[in-house]
Amino acid sequence: MGSPDRRATPAGNYILFTVDVEEFDTAVEFGHDISLREQVAVSTRGLRLLAERFDAVDARTTLFTTANYALHEPELVRQLAGKHEIASHGYFHTTFEPADLLKSRLALEKLLDKPITGFRRARMGFVDPHDVQQAGYAYNSSLHPTWLPGRYNHWGEPKQPFQEAGVWQIPASVTPTLRLPLFWLSLKNFPFAYYKQLCKQTLQTEGFLNLYVHPWEFTDLSGYEKIPTYVRRHSRDALLDRVEALLRYLRPMGEFATMGAFTQQLTATSH
Repeated sequence: MGSPDRRATPAGNYILFTVDVEEFDTAVEFGHDISLREQVAVSTRGLRLLAERFDAVDARTTLFTTANYALHEPELVRQLAGKHEIASHGYFHTTFEPADLLKSRLALEKLLDKPITGFRRARMGFVDPHDVQQAGYAYNSSLHPTWLPGRYNHWGEPKQPFQEAGVWQIPASVTPTLRLPLFWLSLKNFPFAYYKQLCKQTLQTEGFLNLYVHPWEFTDLSGYEKIPTYVRRHSRDALLDRVEALLRYLRPMGEFATMGAFTQQLTATSH
């Protein structure tokens, strides 16, 4: 395993804004009884709105997409693949088994007629790196090197990219010293000026910034009252405006890159 502190990234600062494109099963998780059709529709509404903001700032991103979602929205995913990178988020969002690694990659490749080189497991769950390698991926971005009560404790894991079993592990970003998570819940709940400063500090210290959100966050979630407020806060336009403002703030400090392009840079500079 790589060093958690030594900077391993190539020269320059890389902004990796990523989206976990999935069925909106968070509503089901918190007790709402909604159909798969509605789960897909909610995510699609948010994804279209979010893609407009990416276009507004000319940001290329990586969309970690479940095969199940992609097969329900093939035209939209094909359209987005024209500008952004599509990577695998498993076959289904609710369940995972090792066979889904290859199954989801092949399904996405058949749909898009282009290679799928990256993977992120739902809810940043652990995946055996040998399974990831055998399924044909070049990188895995499922590690969140912090402590989330009730989810996982990865406090001692590397913050920098490292190779394991021939696969690049690209951790989600946390702050350099305290390892505060910079993920979607922080974007929603931290004071925005404070969050921007944390992102700037992390980008300049670590050389890359790997953030992630979900499309369903960017829709009107007020009707899903069983979902806690800290999850529903700043939905729709307020959160879309926050993302666009963040990307405009970060743009002078680095280069927007897909995870695949970043991985290629890591490989080129590691030899």
